[in-house]
Amino acid sequence: MDVTTETFQRDVIERSYEVPVVVDFWAAWCGPCRMLGPVLEREADARAGQFELAKLDVDTNQQLAIQYRIQGIPAVKAFRNGEVVAEFVGALPPVAVAQFLDGLAPVESVS
Repeated sequence: MDVTTETFQRDVIERSYEVPVVVDFWAAWCGPCRMLGPVLEREADARAGQFELAKLDVDTNQQLAIQYRIQGIPAVKAFRNGEVVAEFVGALPPVAVAQFLDGLAPVESVS
């Protein structure tokens, strides 16, 4: 889903209390962003329901880019319970993206 400054609180922060939300901070002119986007989308499809994928265009939502200290793109931040819990910058290879997302899976308690 695409998020904006107006929808970020609801679609990312509030939603992250129910399921992790992974935000892809990107821009249309960014080549590496265009390479990473499809990788994230494939992983989101493969892990249906494990996390929510949101895309935020830093050019049209500059205040959020400043707020979250985006200094290079693509930048990916994972939110849980309203907080950033994991992040990376750059177009990682698919295996590294999968490992990043694996780290977001809920830890099952052993009784």
